[in-house]
Amino acid sequence: MSIRFSEEKLKEVKELISHYPEGKQKSALIPLLHMAQDENGGWLDAPAMDYVAEILQILPIEVYEVATFYSMFNTKPVGKHLLEVCRTGPCMLNGSDQIIDYIKEKLGIGEGETTTDGLFTLKPAECLGACGYAPMMQLGKTYREHLTKEKIDKLIDELRGQAKN
Repeated sequence: MSIRFSEEKLKEVKELISHYPEGKQKSALIPLLHMAQDENGGWLDAPAMDYVAEILQILPIEVYEVATFYSMFNTKPVGKHLLEVCRTGPCMLNGSDQIIDYIKEKLGIGEGETTTDGLFTLKPAECLGACGYAPMMQLGKTYREHLTKEKIDKLIDELRGQAKN
């Protein structure tokens, strides 16, 4: 799949790049990767990353380095709902490993895998910056906190219900 931004989106890109000094357009890389990922169904393939490199007039490898370093970027297709469960210290101490294992069992997938219906991808995440709410996960732009098996069951049922509507 190869993306191309609409004229409206290209205006937004131009505005974003204008916030940085001449010759420092690479500073817009992370926001552009977010835009490209959104336009590309939630993930970045090589053509999408090459397109971002073309826009910023930088080498494709400079884009790949950033896209593969940060966990907020997906370099393979993901489900409609990306369940990013924090697995660093505070969350682990509060049961995130058990939550991850429960999600794997409930959905029949492993880490980094997507359900056959394309609804869910499980992605363990490094610190999401909400240690006081452990164990927690990011679901899109929201956090789900103090996770329990019951909360996972309710969330998955809710998301499956939305998919039927």
